[in-house]
Amino acid sequence: MEEIYLKPFQSLMFLIRDWSYPYEHAFGLEGGNEFLEKRLQVKQNQHEELQNVRKHINSCFSKISCFLLPHPGLKVAINPHFDGRLQDIDDEFKRELVNLVPLLLAPENLVEKEISGSKVTCRDLLQYFRAYMKIYQGEELPHPKSMLQATAEANNLAAVAGAKDLYTRSMEQVCGGDRPYMSPVDLERSHEELKQSCVRQFCGVKKMGGEEFCRRYQEQLEQEIDEAYASFLKHNHGKNIFFAVRTPATLFAVMVVMYVSSMLTGFLGVSSVAVLCNLLMGLALISLCVWTYVKYSGEFRELGCFIDRLALTLWEQRTPRKVFSKLFEVARSKMSQTQRQRRSSNNNIKKRN
Repeated sequence: MEEIYLKPFQSLMFLIRDWSYPYEHAFGLEGGNEFLEKRLQVKQNQHEELQNVRKHINSCFSKISCFLLPHPGLKVAINPHFDGRLQDIDDEFKRELVNLVPLLLAPENLVEKEISGSKVTCRDLLQYFRAYMKIYQGEELPHPKSMLQATAEANNLAAVAGAKDLYTRSMEQVCGGDRPYMSPVDLERSHEELKQSCVRQFCGVKKMGGEEFCRRYQEQLEQEIDEAYASFLKHNHGKNIFFAVRTPATLFAVMVVMYVSSMLTGFLGVSSVAVLCNLLMGLALISLCVWTYVKYSGEFRELGCFIDRLALTLWEQRTPRKVFSKLFEVARSKMSQTQRQRRSSNNNIKKRN
């Protein structure tokens, strides 16, 4: 797992307005850098917390600068009707502003944003925004160490999002909406291959936080991939025409079995079983009609799901075969009972004679 030890952020500029000591440090970038260099010096007589803050700031940014701006003028500060007109702003402030804007927006200064040496994409930027929003929700400003922790978290989350997006796009090409039904065995094989590929991509991305810290996000990636695979598996099963017609086919088979059983038991004289078979056949017919209406109208979906589960249970337990065997057992017992009654009646007649 590749880990990076570069400074996480590119540049930080301290912009100080209303600077009132130009005789100590001149306005602009040069005077600001001199002032900042003194302020960020670590001295032995400083408090430990102040030393740590300075050390963290220097360890977080590759480039640190400072720009000193003068006061914009009393017309800006005390006039409640100031509307941004340049004529109301002091000339010295405008001259320094002309020097400041190119430092921020000149084409040669507009570089691709990088965090920890990796270029930041729009998807990555969203993860960083979410991470920073969490630490800024409190009433106190976060410490630099908290910023590093949030950056490491967002860095790993961005790697997770990139790897998962690769898995989703690849699986869409394998078994997406416009792809035909795929064998579950082949689909699982493709899933395992893509999963390993995505994990390798995650491990190959430069990340912060250490191996143990990154291991948690690798486990999160594997869990999210497995959840996505479960959705793709259900979607693929829905394309199988057998699964689409399983419920009506099962209900129709129950109707046929009950009809044949009713005719057979009625022919054998077992009228009670024949009535039961006719009742079950009617229930199967009603269920088939209700299921058809639900699929056509989209209403009473819970009832349709119940019928689907009932049909699945009947199919998995091979109930038609059990029904046949039980009916034949009942018919056989009824026939043997009828034969015994006839024999006993014949014996009674012979005894009387």
